[in-house]
Amino acid sequence: MLDALVVAPHPDDAELGMGGTIVRMLAGGWKVGIVDLTSGEPTPLGSLVTRARETAAANEVLGGPWRKNLGLPNRDLEPTLAHRRALAEVFRATRPRLLFAPFSEDAHPDHTAASKLVEDARFWSKLSKSDLAGLPFHPTRVLYYFSVHLRIVERPSFLLDISDTFATKEAALNCYRSQLVDNQPRDRPGVIEAVAARTRFWGNLAGVPHAEPFASREPIALSRLDSLLL
Repeated sequence: MLDALVVAPHPDDAELGMGGTIVRMLAGGWKVGIVDLTSGEPTPLGSLVTRARETAAANEVLGGPWRKNLGLPNRDLEPTLAHRRALAEVFRATRPRLLFAPFSEDAHPDHTAASKLVEDARFWSKLSKSDLAGLPFHPTRVLYYFSVHLRIVERPSFLLDISDTFATKEAALNCYRSQLVDNQPRDRPGVIEAVAARTRFWGNLAGVPHAEPFASREPIALSRLDSLLL
């Protein structure tokens, strides 16, 4: 049973969007998992073997969260009934109270499909009198992280300070050499540099060195106002 489950369209999306938060949750004693929906391949410099090796290395750097790849079709990911069933059964098996999904506004069709798929599978997971494997379960909340291909300024609901875990996030990203290091342009900042700039931007607004943004479609209740004070 997990406290939080991060759903990623491809290996590296969890690290890109919320790697610092994953490290923070694990350090706080949370039981955290990542389910990668696809292999992420083919890519210009990658392969199935390379991507699996890079994912394992990055996962170890993060602190070893539970991780599974559903093997759904990369580039052709859609919120079909079969894919909904596969993800709903993961929710039933791991029973996370908190789900993290990719933000739905994106240029990458796999990312928008993954966001819809999480919402649909969350609903299906709670159904009784169904032939889904496992017992009915409804994750309490869905939060959305940003790993977007659109050149937009995110509009988050809240920011999480990752100043103490940013270096680990960056180290995990560097494990994906075929995607984020060797495949980057030489004449302008690459993906890792862009991610660092974004976490510094959000950190600056929060008054800390680095922060990760998150969105929620539902109201967020606080039991203490000091949660708002950094």
